[in-house]
Amino acid sequence: MASFPDSLKENDIGKAKFIGELLVPVAPFDQKSGRETWTVAFAPDGSYFAWSQGHRIVRLVPWTRCLNNFSERSSDMSGGAGQRRLSRQNSDGALSPSMPREHTIDCGDIVWGLAFGSSVPEKQSRCVNIEWHRFKFGQDQLLLATGLNNGRIKIWDVYTGKLLLNLMDHTDIVRDLTFAPDGSLVLVSASRDKTLRVWDLKDDGNMVKVLRGHQNWVYCSAFSPDSSVLCSVGAGKAVFLWDMDKYSLIRKLEGHHNEVVSCEFSPDGALLATASYDTRIIVWDPHLGTVLLELGHLFPPPSPIFAGGANDRWVRSVAFCHDGLHIASIADDRLVRFWNIEENSPQTLAPLANGLCCAFSTDGSVLAAGSRDGSVHFWASPRAIASLQHLCRMAVRRVMPTQQVQGLPLPPRMVDYLSYRII
Repeated sequence: MASFPDSLKENDIGKAKFIGELLVPVAPFDQKSGRETWTVAFAPDGSYFAWSQGHRIVRLVPWTRCLNNFSERSSDMSGGAGQRRLSRQNSDGALSPSMPREHTIDCGDIVWGLAFGSSVPEKQSRCVNIEWHRFKFGQDQLLLATGLNNGRIKIWDVYTGKLLLNLMDHTDIVRDLTFAPDGSLVLVSASRDKTLRVWDLKDDGNMVKVLRGHQNWVYCSAFSPDSSVLCSVGAGKAVFLWDMDKYSLIRKLEGHHNEVVSCEFSPDGALLATASYDTRIIVWDPHLGTVLLELGHLFPPPSPIFAGGANDRWVRSVAFCHDGLHIASIADDRLVRFWNIEENSPQTLAPLANGLCCAFSTDGSVLAAGSRDGSVHFWASPRAIASLQHLCRMAVRRVMPTQQVQGLPLPPRMVDYLSYRII
């Protein structure tokens, strides 16, 4: 049963607009474990959508074509009959040679992590002593990294579906993958072997560094927009921030009462959202390590003892929208929540049973959410025109950390606004 503050009723909250869903064929063996969609991802340029649909399979779908299919099915509906869905059997249509092609990739083992990476030619490899490389990644290169149950990481060419690299060093499940957003093709993997590993794909996938500090499984990691800071979370209650120039720990953020399973920076890098099994999302100032906002999924708020146990409000995933205003969360109470950072209550809701992960599309207009049955569901993001104040704040915060903002010769209230102390 969903839980909300006493001042808010579920019927008073808006309902998110459902767009469509991607389904997989149902077979008797699909009832076993291994069919979960642990990760969904959008390509940085918005050209492709990928999801792990269970049983070793990753599906790559041209995103524009996927949206068009949803629209066509929506227009064909009459009298409420039918559903907007795209199954694996009927998703292969005729394509012209110049159009992005759909691919089904058999990764050889259960897929836990997915990440797209795109190359920027002027971003050189960090390994400056090697002049010859096996792979020369061009400007139009688009890669997909898959983290597997056997500890391996496989790198694929998105346009051809060809396997390029097979990275082997982890000793347990690779739970999450993330590329540096600066186009350097630096990849970070988070594993149940309690480590994070940094790989340089422009240096033929050589491992650059092992980041140690987690005492238990590492669930998720995320780069700041300028690629200088990495956040990692795991089975411990702490949130780790790493300096990716020195490969050193900056600080630990303490505040959660249970395992922390998901994290993401805001588009300007001024905020960090973390999701935990303690029923909360915490929005931090990563520069100061302070808590700015808490988004609860259980009311009244549980005691630390209850929050630290097997409650039925575990928050599974959090995603920051690219407008810097909205956050999406998935919890075990069968709801997807869309939050506005200017409010402490959800803006819109959507039903989802057994949700596991979520991600916003590149333009922020759509949220994709994966579930335990291997399917993916899509909703339209809440529409809002950002104020000029907020746009200016994001522009400032992209280039200035909180410490510099606090030193500006501005009125205190304006400094508080730029520091997100006044959301």
